[in-house]
Amino acid sequence: MTRKKRFKPFKSGKGQALFVMAMLYPVFFFAQTKYTISGVVKDVANGETVLGATVLLKGTSIGSTTNEYGFYSITAPEGDYTLTISYLGFSTFERVISLNADQKIDIELTEDAAELDEVVITAEQSKKVDLRTPQMSMTKLSANDIKKIPVVLGEVDLIKSIQLLPGVANAGEGASGFNVRGGAEDQNLILLDEAIIYNASHLFGFFSVFNADAIKDIKLYKGGIPARFGGRASSVLDIRQKDGNSKEYELTGGIGLISSRLAAEGPMLKDKGSFLIAGRASYANIFLALANESSRAGFYDFNLKTNYEIDEKNKLYLSGYLGNDNFNLAGFFTNSYGNLSGNLRWNHIFNDKLFSNVSLIYSRYNYNLEIPIEGIDWTSDISNYNMRYDFGYYASDKLKFDFGVSGIYYNFNPGKLNPLNANSGVNPEKLDDKFAVEAGVYAGLEHKISDRLTAQYGLRFSYFNRLGKQTLNNYANNLPVVYNEELGIYERAEPISTTHYGKGKSIATFNNLEPRFALSYQLNEKSSVKASYNRIAQYLHLISNTTSATPLDVWAPSGEFIEPQIANQYAVGYFRNFRENMFSIEAEAYYKTIDNRVDYINGAELIAQNTIETEILTGEARAYGLEFLLRKNQGDFTGWVAYTLSKSQQRTPGGAAGGLGINNGKWYNSNWDRTHDFSFTGTYRLSEKWRFGANMVFQTGRPVTYPNGQFLYNGLSVATYSERNADRLPAYHRLDLSATLTPHNNKNRKWQGEWVFGIYNAYNRRNAASISFGQNQQTGVTEATRTSIFGIVPSVTYNFNF
Repeated sequence: MTRKKRFKPFKSGKGQALFVMAMLYPVFFFAQTKYTISGVVKDVANGETVLGATVLLKGTSIGSTTNEYGFYSITAPEGDYTLTISYLGFSTFERVISLNADQKIDIELTEDAAELDEVVITAEQSKKVDLRTPQMSMTKLSANDIKKIPVVLGEVDLIKSIQLLPGVANAGEGASGFNVRGGAEDQNLILLDEAIIYNASHLFGFFSVFNADAIKDIKLYKGGIPARFGGRASSVLDIRQKDGNSKEYELTGGIGLISSRLAAEGPMLKDKGSFLIAGRASYANIFLALANESSRAGFYDFNLKTNYEIDEKNKLYLSGYLGNDNFNLAGFFTNSYGNLSGNLRWNHIFNDKLFSNVSLIYSRYNYNLEIPIEGIDWTSDISNYNMRYDFGYYASDKLKFDFGVSGIYYNFNPGKLNPLNANSGVNPEKLDDKFAVEAGVYAGLEHKISDRLTAQYGLRFSYFNRLGKQTLNNYANNLPVVYNEELGIYERAEPISTTHYGKGKSIATFNNLEPRFALSYQLNEKSSVKASYNRIAQYLHLISNTTSATPLDVWAPSGEFIEPQIANQYAVGYFRNFRENMFSIEAEAYYKTIDNRVDYINGAELIAQNTIETEILTGEARAYGLEFLLRKNQGDFTGWVAYTLSKSQQRTPGGAAGGLGINNGKWYNSNWDRTHDFSFTGTYRLSEKWRFGANMVFQTGRPVTYPNGQFLYNGLSVATYSERNADRLPAYHRLDLSATLTPHNNKNRKWQGEWVFGIYNAYNRRNAASISFGQNQQTGVTEATRTSIFGIVPSVTYNFNF
């Protein structure tokens, strides 16, 4: 009998030991003891928390960035490391640490020595592209960035500054609104310390409501919008105010041609907190009075921010904004409008991995119009109460979670008409108030799959409930607009009955799942490719048929006859840093669709309209384009070149109302379509005393509808028109210049000052704001009249810091 040999994998005990070690290696590897480093990063000069600072363990791929309150947390295996923290315009911080226990390390960064000779930090701050993070289609600016950009009448303007970025277009000269990637103005969510700002303009759009002396950080999300944001279809402009200098008292301000500003900040409550108070006001009224003009125009705004550190794990913040505009046109009418917002926040650190923030927020926008000759006093407003509870959980060096809930209660007052005096003969009238609740639950995850591949996953569930108290019309076949085949026009349907909804009763409800996804793959140390997708539901609509927002525009909630807008956006991009981060390139392509986009029937009456559903049809929109951004980040000359090639269109079929629809149901250019949009922004530091800046802008003219013929009717000339938005205004272009003089005697003095000289529209281009057509009463010939707002506008401003 032949004896079978037993299989022996190893002939020696040494081999068996190696085999066991190999099998157990993954267990030991993944079971390595790990510890967490957490803390807060601040500016050593003023104690301001630093947002978006990069925190890394040198020589590894383990790292994170600080959140909106300067908090960071990273987890790594036990060992010795060099902790590295870097941020724009600051010296890189390094510290050797032995990671053998959880540690709390608060860091204070020092301003880069190369920057200390200047009052305003220059663009030499490294703006290299973050290749690792999946976040794309986002641009970050600081208040110091926008202070160097030449603007009209010397007033620093945040909104006009972001219009120099790719994918962002203006709503017309003299307008403070903006359009992002072919979206409408109402599709931008504007947040000031988390509070919603409904109208971001002063003086009907000449200036924005944001005082640069009170602003710390600005982020514009054009795509890849994180799951914590919702409610607007195109973009998020997230603006954070300064916390206030916690080290010493400081006074900052500026004196310009039509307005001045002043900000005070400093420590309080035995260095447990700090405050910021900033104010700005115009004095255009003085110049109008000196010129014997009977018209008046002016604005003011105030910013407040204060905080108090209860202990190392709890901190309270209180911030607010108040702004108002007043305009009187030679006694013919008086107009005033303004924003009010407030936010109370509580930061709590549960442990070295879990951070939370609770916010109670209030926002209000109000409008008033008085017309003495008619005896009319018209008021309207929108207000909301908002609560948010947000969490950040830093699970490991590969996983970072954020999640939270939010709820908003809206109160819409579309308008109230009162007699201006007892003899006006005007009957009081009140449009129906509208009420709604919007809620959201979200979760997001940043997952570092490998050293090269990182993903972001997000999901948001939104809910909207349109509430009574209100009486609504009912229409035959539920159609508030019908098509008159005989006349070939859309008409308002007659109501057949009404339904009353009591206070708090639900009129209509909507809910949507909004997935978000982003991916980043690092090709090498200098370049990466990224892709993103986001779906967003928008439940509020700005009722306006103008190209840019006006104070008289009214916000309306989704309801029985107005569906929420649903946006889907896809984007891909290539990003590269080169020449040792001296230059960076960002190139992106996007495609966006929007369902349930509201458009207006011909002859729509939107002012003081109680049944807005009889003036609108619902359609769809689409936008697509290519964006290119080249930055020079270092050296005496810094700046960027931006170019966008894009298309934005709308289609509004007749649907159940009948007929082909607006523009015969064909796609037509949206009011904000700009085929080509080019801008150049540059700053050149000649010496410690002189710095020069320039902007150059070229844009395809806005789409308009021109008359293409006329006919006589009862002796009157009646115009006929081309297809909607088939024509365009002339191309828009201008050159802006600035020069900043910083006196040599600024050095070693507490009082720091600079003079800023500017020229807006240096070659006096008369860009068309509109072109209107009318009949010459003497010749009977139809003539075109071109209206422009600005020619060449010089300015001078004195800025100071003490």
